[in-house]
Amino acid sequence: MPPSPPPSRPAITAVVVDDSAVVRRHLADLLTAGGIEVIATASDPLFAWPKMAAQWPDVVVLDVEMPRMDGISFLRKIMAERPTPVVMCSTLTEKGATTTMQALAEGAVAFVTKPKLGLRDFLADPSNGLVAAVKSAAASNMRAMRPRPVATAAAAAPAAPMPRLVPGLAPGGAAPSAGAMAVTTDRLIAIGSSTGGVQAIETVLVGLPRTTPGIVIVQHMPERFTTALAQRLNGLCTMEVKEAADGDRVIDGRVLIAPGGRHMQVQRSGAQYVVSVRDGPLVNRHKPSVDVLFKSVASCAGANALGLILTGMGDDGARGLREMRDAGARTAAQDEASCVVFGMPREAIKLGAADAVLPLGQMAGWLQQQLAQVGQVGATAR
Repeated sequence: MPPSPPPSRPAITAVVVDDSAVVRRHLADLLTAGGIEVIATASDPLFAWPKMAAQWPDVVVLDVEMPRMDGISFLRKIMAERPTPVVMCSTLTEKGATTTMQALAEGAVAFVTKPKLGLRDFLADPSNGLVAAVKSAAASNMRAMRPRPVATAAAAAPAAPMPRLVPGLAPGGAAPSAGAMAVTTDRLIAIGSSTGGVQAIETVLVGLPRTTPGIVIVQHMPERFTTALAQRLNGLCTMEVKEAADGDRVIDGRVLIAPGGRHMQVQRSGAQYVVSVRDGPLVNRHKPSVDVLFKSVASCAGANALGLILTGMGDDGARGLREMRDAGARTAAQDEASCVVFGMPREAIKLGAADAVLPLGQMAGWLQQQLAQVGQVGATAR
């Protein structure tokens, strides 16, 4: 007898909630064409909830601004009662970006940006990212997205000022990397993330004191949304957080986030670090790219750097983190249990790019521990 065919995987199911009938129809058609089963649509959350209760979806596609109950309130209800992957839809406006950022911080997995002009063409375009976002969301680890207490800047645990890295000292007392310039005591921390990264970055940053060395971050996002991310984090952290501009210095107590649609690199200017923000082709399908940032840090900072790769789909940043480690930097990857999507950290671990694999909640402490250990080794050497 011929072998039985393998059982087919059940289709991903989705519910679309949007106050526009035209948008609902186009989104449903787009998802169906992409192999996703749309089991219900609704014009607002109050209509959506009983439909979802009758047949719970794998993913909810949710508008931000709706009558009777806004998308943020409905997102909170979903996360409180039955955590489910949510993909937000938002227009490319300053208000839309800020609200979407709040949604990502509240537990939404991903978002799709709807243009104010040419909306009908966008909704009919199979390459607009919605299908990919829903499929990615369906595979998310929702345990990592459940609401958890977030420390405020005022409540962040105090820490003693961090001793400076010793110029040229590689981890464990190894010889300094030949490729990294080692004539500065300035330190820096480089972080890369994607899906689930808004919550992950927030968790790391609120656990760090104002005296922390300068931090450079790539979070995969389009333009305008990184502005909203920086503004949100600046209100939560003891450090200054801003969207990076070309020529900004990397200094203690400052966090620079790569702007959406631009690559960011770290460069040397004498004994100081500055960022270069430039346009360019997509790298690993992204702009900004984590690899672009990490490779620049490996080249100009070497053992004076620390690197973290956090939750995200794909492999962007894995090779760059390996280059950082090879140049003498200490590196860590987020563990699978705390990742919303384990793709980027998994690929970095497979390449041997991570000195440590840690739960998200331990990242801030690990950074401070590494900085303190390097300072102690330097003090002994002197």
